[in-house]
Amino acid sequence: MTEPSRTVEIERKFDVDSETPLPDWGAIPGVDAVTEGEARALDARYLDTADAALSRSGVALRRRTGGPDAGWHVKGPREGDGRLELGWPLGDGDAVPDAVAQAISRWTTDPLLPLARIENDRTAYLLTGPGGVVAEFVDDHVRATDLRTGTQRAWREWEMELGPAAPADATGRAMFFLAVQEAVFAAGGRHASSGSKLARALGF
Repeated sequence: MTEPSRTVEIERKFDVDSETPLPDWGAIPGVDAVTEGEARALDARYLDTADAALSRSGVALRRRTGGPDAGWHVKGPREGDGRLELGWPLGDGDAVPDAVAQAISRWTTDPLLPLARIENDRTAYLLTGPGGVVAEFVDDHVRATDLRTGTQRAWREWEMELGPAAPADATGRAMFFLAVQEAVFAAGGRHASSGSKLARALGF
């Protein structure tokens, strides 16, 4: 299996009601255009040990189909303002590939069990400026099942993740996200009630 892809996610999440209109991005610094929305049907299965060794370490392991980054993903613990995400191709079958098992071995080598399924009807928009993609905004309609208990939950959320043409300095990023927050709040959004889709799927 090839070396994993590596990306550092720097994003902000917001809760939003089902009928809330999309924000107006006209006042976002460095952004001069927004693409048409691209629909993506995502289906992710999350795994963990019986004693939640990965979750307790701030790590998430999933196999996701749909969208441009379908595959196996390991999201590491949060470091500063971001999380390192490693990605591998889907491969054949549902068994955890050896390379993925090796990647999580620093946290656990115990057997992995189904933890949650998260289905997401996503619409993705690119916010672009003179230098390229400043950020990706996604409008997510989520259906989640806690596979340990069968509990089902549904919600809508927004995410804004920095792109390659985002401000490179901490001050610039802070100003960007402040403008994003103001636009989101003006549209009717609010701070996220949970740190991740997985946590919310499990009732946290």
